[in-house]
Amino acid sequence: MANGTNVEEFVLLGFPGTWHSRVSLVVVFALMYSLTVIGNASIIGLVWMSSNLHTPMYFFLSNLSFLEIWYTTGVVPKAIGVMLGTSQTISFRVCILQLFFLLSLGATECFLLSVMAYDRYLAICYPLRYSSLMNSGLSTRLVLSSWLGGFLAVSLLAFLTSRLTFCGPDVINHFLCDIDSCLALSCSDTWSVELATFLVSIIVVVASCVVTLVSYMYIISSILRIQSVHGRKKAFSTCSAHLSVVTIWFGSTMFLYVKPSAQNSLGLNKLVNTFNTVVTPLLNPFIYTLRNKEVKQALGRAFQKK
Repeated sequence: MANGTNVEEFVLLGFPGTWHSRVSLVVVFALMYSLTVIGNASIIGLVWMSSNLHTPMYFFLSNLSFLEIWYTTGVVPKAIGVMLGTSQTISFRVCILQLFFLLSLGATECFLLSVMAYDRYLAICYPLRYSSLMNSGLSTRLVLSSWLGGFLAVSLLAFLTSRLTFCGPDVINHFLCDIDSCLALSCSDTWSVELATFLVSIIVVVASCVVTLVSYMYIISSILRIQSVHGRKKAFSTCSAHLSVVTIWFGSTMFLYVKPSAQNSLGLNKLVNTFNTVVTPLLNPFIYTLRNKEVKQALGRAFQKK
């Protein structure tokens, strides 16, 4: 920040279009945000109140739901202000803070999903030893490591991005501050940030995806060895919801971040980011509710009490 020409705030473009189209998007975003918060909060409440859900699997699930609430909260309220034209500017510091917050939560979700895959691996491949292998102490340490690892992994990347120089233009073609948009607007050398982004993506996204993939290879192999059709169906039902969430999350995340250069396809990135930050947090609680028998039973008992 050597001279006075550096940009100190940005203008978020959001979704250009007519007033009516933007209002329609605002209604959709607000509705999905409300359902996301209600759905994920309901999962946390069910796990908290139902004694039969006090297991490592649902402990991980409640942490994932807690994360999803904050992940979408870091995006949607500001995005609504941008689309309505009431809050289109964002200061440089707040932009970096939002970038750090969202990337850290995204990295934490990658680690949590891989931990949940490992948990399902132990439950299906070692059912008799599961309670001793995955005890409360280990599950707590895995969750804490996921949160700490997610935020630490992105710290260097956020620091390097904060050192970039922005001389203008100051318009970000997005509804949030992401790494691609910052690199596209910077007038300084972005090679170190692009390299750091690629390396962090490999460490966080690809490594988590590999752990998840290997876990499911063993899970599927164990399920296929079960001779009873009912036994195979029951074993697969315990991990089908998680497998659906993993496929959606890692597919979109790898598209966004695992690439040598970040400065491309900004328009397409905006659409994928919308799916990642608005749609996916809404889908997760409903996928787990629809595909998990124990969650549906706990939900049914909660309604009966009312």
